Amino acid sequence: MSRIRLPQEPQNILIVKPSALGDIVHTLPVLHLLKRRFSSARISWMVVPAFSDLLEGHKDLDQILLFERRRFGKLWRNMDAVQGLFSFTSELRRQQFDLVIDLQGLFRSGWITWQTRAPVRVGFSYAREGARLFYTHTVPTDTHEKHAVDRYLDICESLGAGRSPVVIDFDIPETVRTSVRSVLGSSDDYAVLLPGTNWATKRWPTEYFEALIEPLRKRYGLRCVIAGGKDVKDMNSSWSGALNLSGKTRLKELVALLEGSRLVIANDSGPMHIAQCLGQTTGHPLRSHKCSQDRTLQPVQRLY
Repeated sequence: MSRIRLPQEPQNILIVKPSALGDIVHTLPVLHLLKRRFSSARISWMVVPAFSDLLEGHKDLDQILLFERRRFGKLWRNMDAVQGLFSFTSELRRQQFDLVIDLQGLFRSGWITWQTRAPVRVGFSYAREGARLFYTHTVPTDTHEKHAVDRYLDICESLGAGRSPVVIDFDIPETVRTSVRSVLGSSDDYAVLLPGTNWATKRWPTEYFEALIEPLRKRYGLRCVIAGGKDVKDMNSSWSGALNLSGKTRLKELVALLEGSRLVIANDSGPMHIAQCLGQTTGHPLRSHKCSQDRTLQPVQRLY
């Protein structure tokens, strides 16, 4: 991996990774390695509001910049959106970042990276929609054989931050864990069912999740907890026999909920990636399963 020659030790770094939830989870090792290598640098992260709670208060992060994608998407018919984007890009330049890393790799993220006017703007050579035209440096990687985490680590390595240790730290305050435990009550043995996903092709039928509730209780003594966002809350199900927390947990609370569970069954979704990372980094007896399109359950393999 060729090293990028930095004109000076960066003191003000911006990570551009607005979404999606699973991708943000996979970017957490980058945050750790950058803070480890450039310990005196101020590190910011650009993210959409829906996922900012996951990063809020993280010990390795100094600032969260909210990218209001839905608002800015109305540029062609809303003058307020135009003015908002102008103010946003002006603020980016005012902050005088000296290193910006675009891990999204699309035209919009590349354009935003360029708008910072940072002297070093790094992205992938495979970036789509012409995004790489906005970078000062590109990093080649294997898009077919490498997991997303490995691709992100290629950029860390090119910046001299190395690629290990791979740390996925959600930095959950104990107060959040206590709050979740108070909602759960006295039961320590519970399974979390996550029936939501953005893609219908990745969705296991709702009735299949429902059918798991009673067998998990009778056979394994596991109380079932339903979790997820508005899509799960709007599902036409009473979730009889389960504690329904859908639409009632923020992201940090969801992490704490998954962290304390004995089993997680999920569609291929952001929360599934969170569950898997918790299982591999904490040594907790958590077991994660994702639901495949052929309507069977498959164990999620460890990444590292």
